[in-house]
Amino acid sequence: MKALVTFPDAAAEACRILRTALAARPEPYAADATVGTRVPDARSPEDPRLPLVLVGLDGATPAPSRLNAEALLRISIWHTDEDQAHDLAQLAAALLHTAGGPIIRSTRPGTGPVPGIDPDSRVPLATLTLTANIAPTPLT
Repeated sequence: MKALVTFPDAAAEACRILRTALAARPEPYAADATVGTRVPDARSPEDPRLPLVLVGLDGATPAPSRLNAEALLRISIWHTDEDQAHDLAQLAAALLHTAGGPIIRSTRPGTGPVPGIDPDSRVPLATLTLTANIAPTPLT
């Protein structure tokens, strides 16, 4: 009989890693970054609350053995200008690439960072993707 396993929420774990790691970073473009899986309710075009790091799960696929899953994570950064959005996106990716732990075992680069302008708020942003290897959680 195969083991009964589930896979933890990769986006929530990436947020946990980034909140902790970004808070400890000295780079000015990382200062006071809000990290989450959804846009904060208090954010508006008049008060964009920058920088904002949003982590989304674009898909997940367990390996046939159920010993690993791959999660495609999309990380979007809104910042005061394009350069800081890009720099914070690069830093977030680097922090996740070096984080290896009990839930996110490792990551590999996907696309980006790709620069852009939020069509609603007109705030500069950068978006990247990466694939995270997720460890299973055994159930009894």
